Amino acid sequence: MLLPSWPLQSQIGAVASTRLGGHSKAPFDKLNLAYHVGDNEKDVAKNRSVLDAYLPAEATWLDQVHGNKVHVLNQDTDISQLVSADAMYTNLRRRPLAIMTADCLPILLASKHGDEVAAIHGGWRPLAAGIIANTLKHFCAPPTEVVAWFGPAIGVSAFEVGAEVRQAFIEQGTEFSRAFSPATSNKYMADIFLIAKRQLHAHGVTSIYGGNACTVSQPELFFSYRRDGQCGRMATVIWRK
Repeated sequence: MLLPSWPLQSQIGAVASTRLGGHSKAPFDKLNLAYHVGDNEKDVAKNRSVLDAYLPAEATWLDQVHGNKVHVLNQDTDISQLVSADAMYTNLRRRPLAIMTADCLPILLASKHGDEVAAIHGGWRPLAAGIIANTLKHFCAPPTEVVAWFGPAIGVSAFEVGAEVRQAFIEQGTEFSRAFSPATSNKYMADIFLIAKRQLHAHGVTSIYGGNACTVSQPELFFSYRRDGQCGRMATVIWRK
């Protein structure tokens, strides 16, 4: 497990899994946490138990659909129901929120007072659709009092995208052009960390940590759908202590 290096360790619990330490066989070896990728369900259940050992309670999961919906957890939420969304927010204590990724950018948010947390599935589609802005709307704390952490994701040297992806962000602001560099004909190398950072800055969040681990270039540590196709999924989890 990776532990975020940010100034909230005393108030906020957070972990990001690697592919190490689980029970799954290739190509899902070893700590695959996703049931939907074709892995043996018994192995996935064992792997989730490995993750649960680091958490104060079982994690809440989403059916991630690459959209911009935010699932809010409160005292009345039925956590046994799998909700289709790409971010979660809560102000409840000891309620872990889990995001699964294998190249997309996991983003954790927390208020500086430690009384609000959120987890975001930051694929390019959710980011283009405004998932960060939609999540921040649920915080009572102003954006200047929110801290962000970026988990492992596809690095700029591996994330080749089409012109339509670049255009989707350029339409939000010309400053996003700096997150794209020409590759082959009509293709660009995209910096998903920079895209998310600029969006957070645009909404007032300036305390941002992490963003230095590439899933594609570290096959011994991370799953990568772009690199391997069929593979497992990692989880990035946050909760109020």
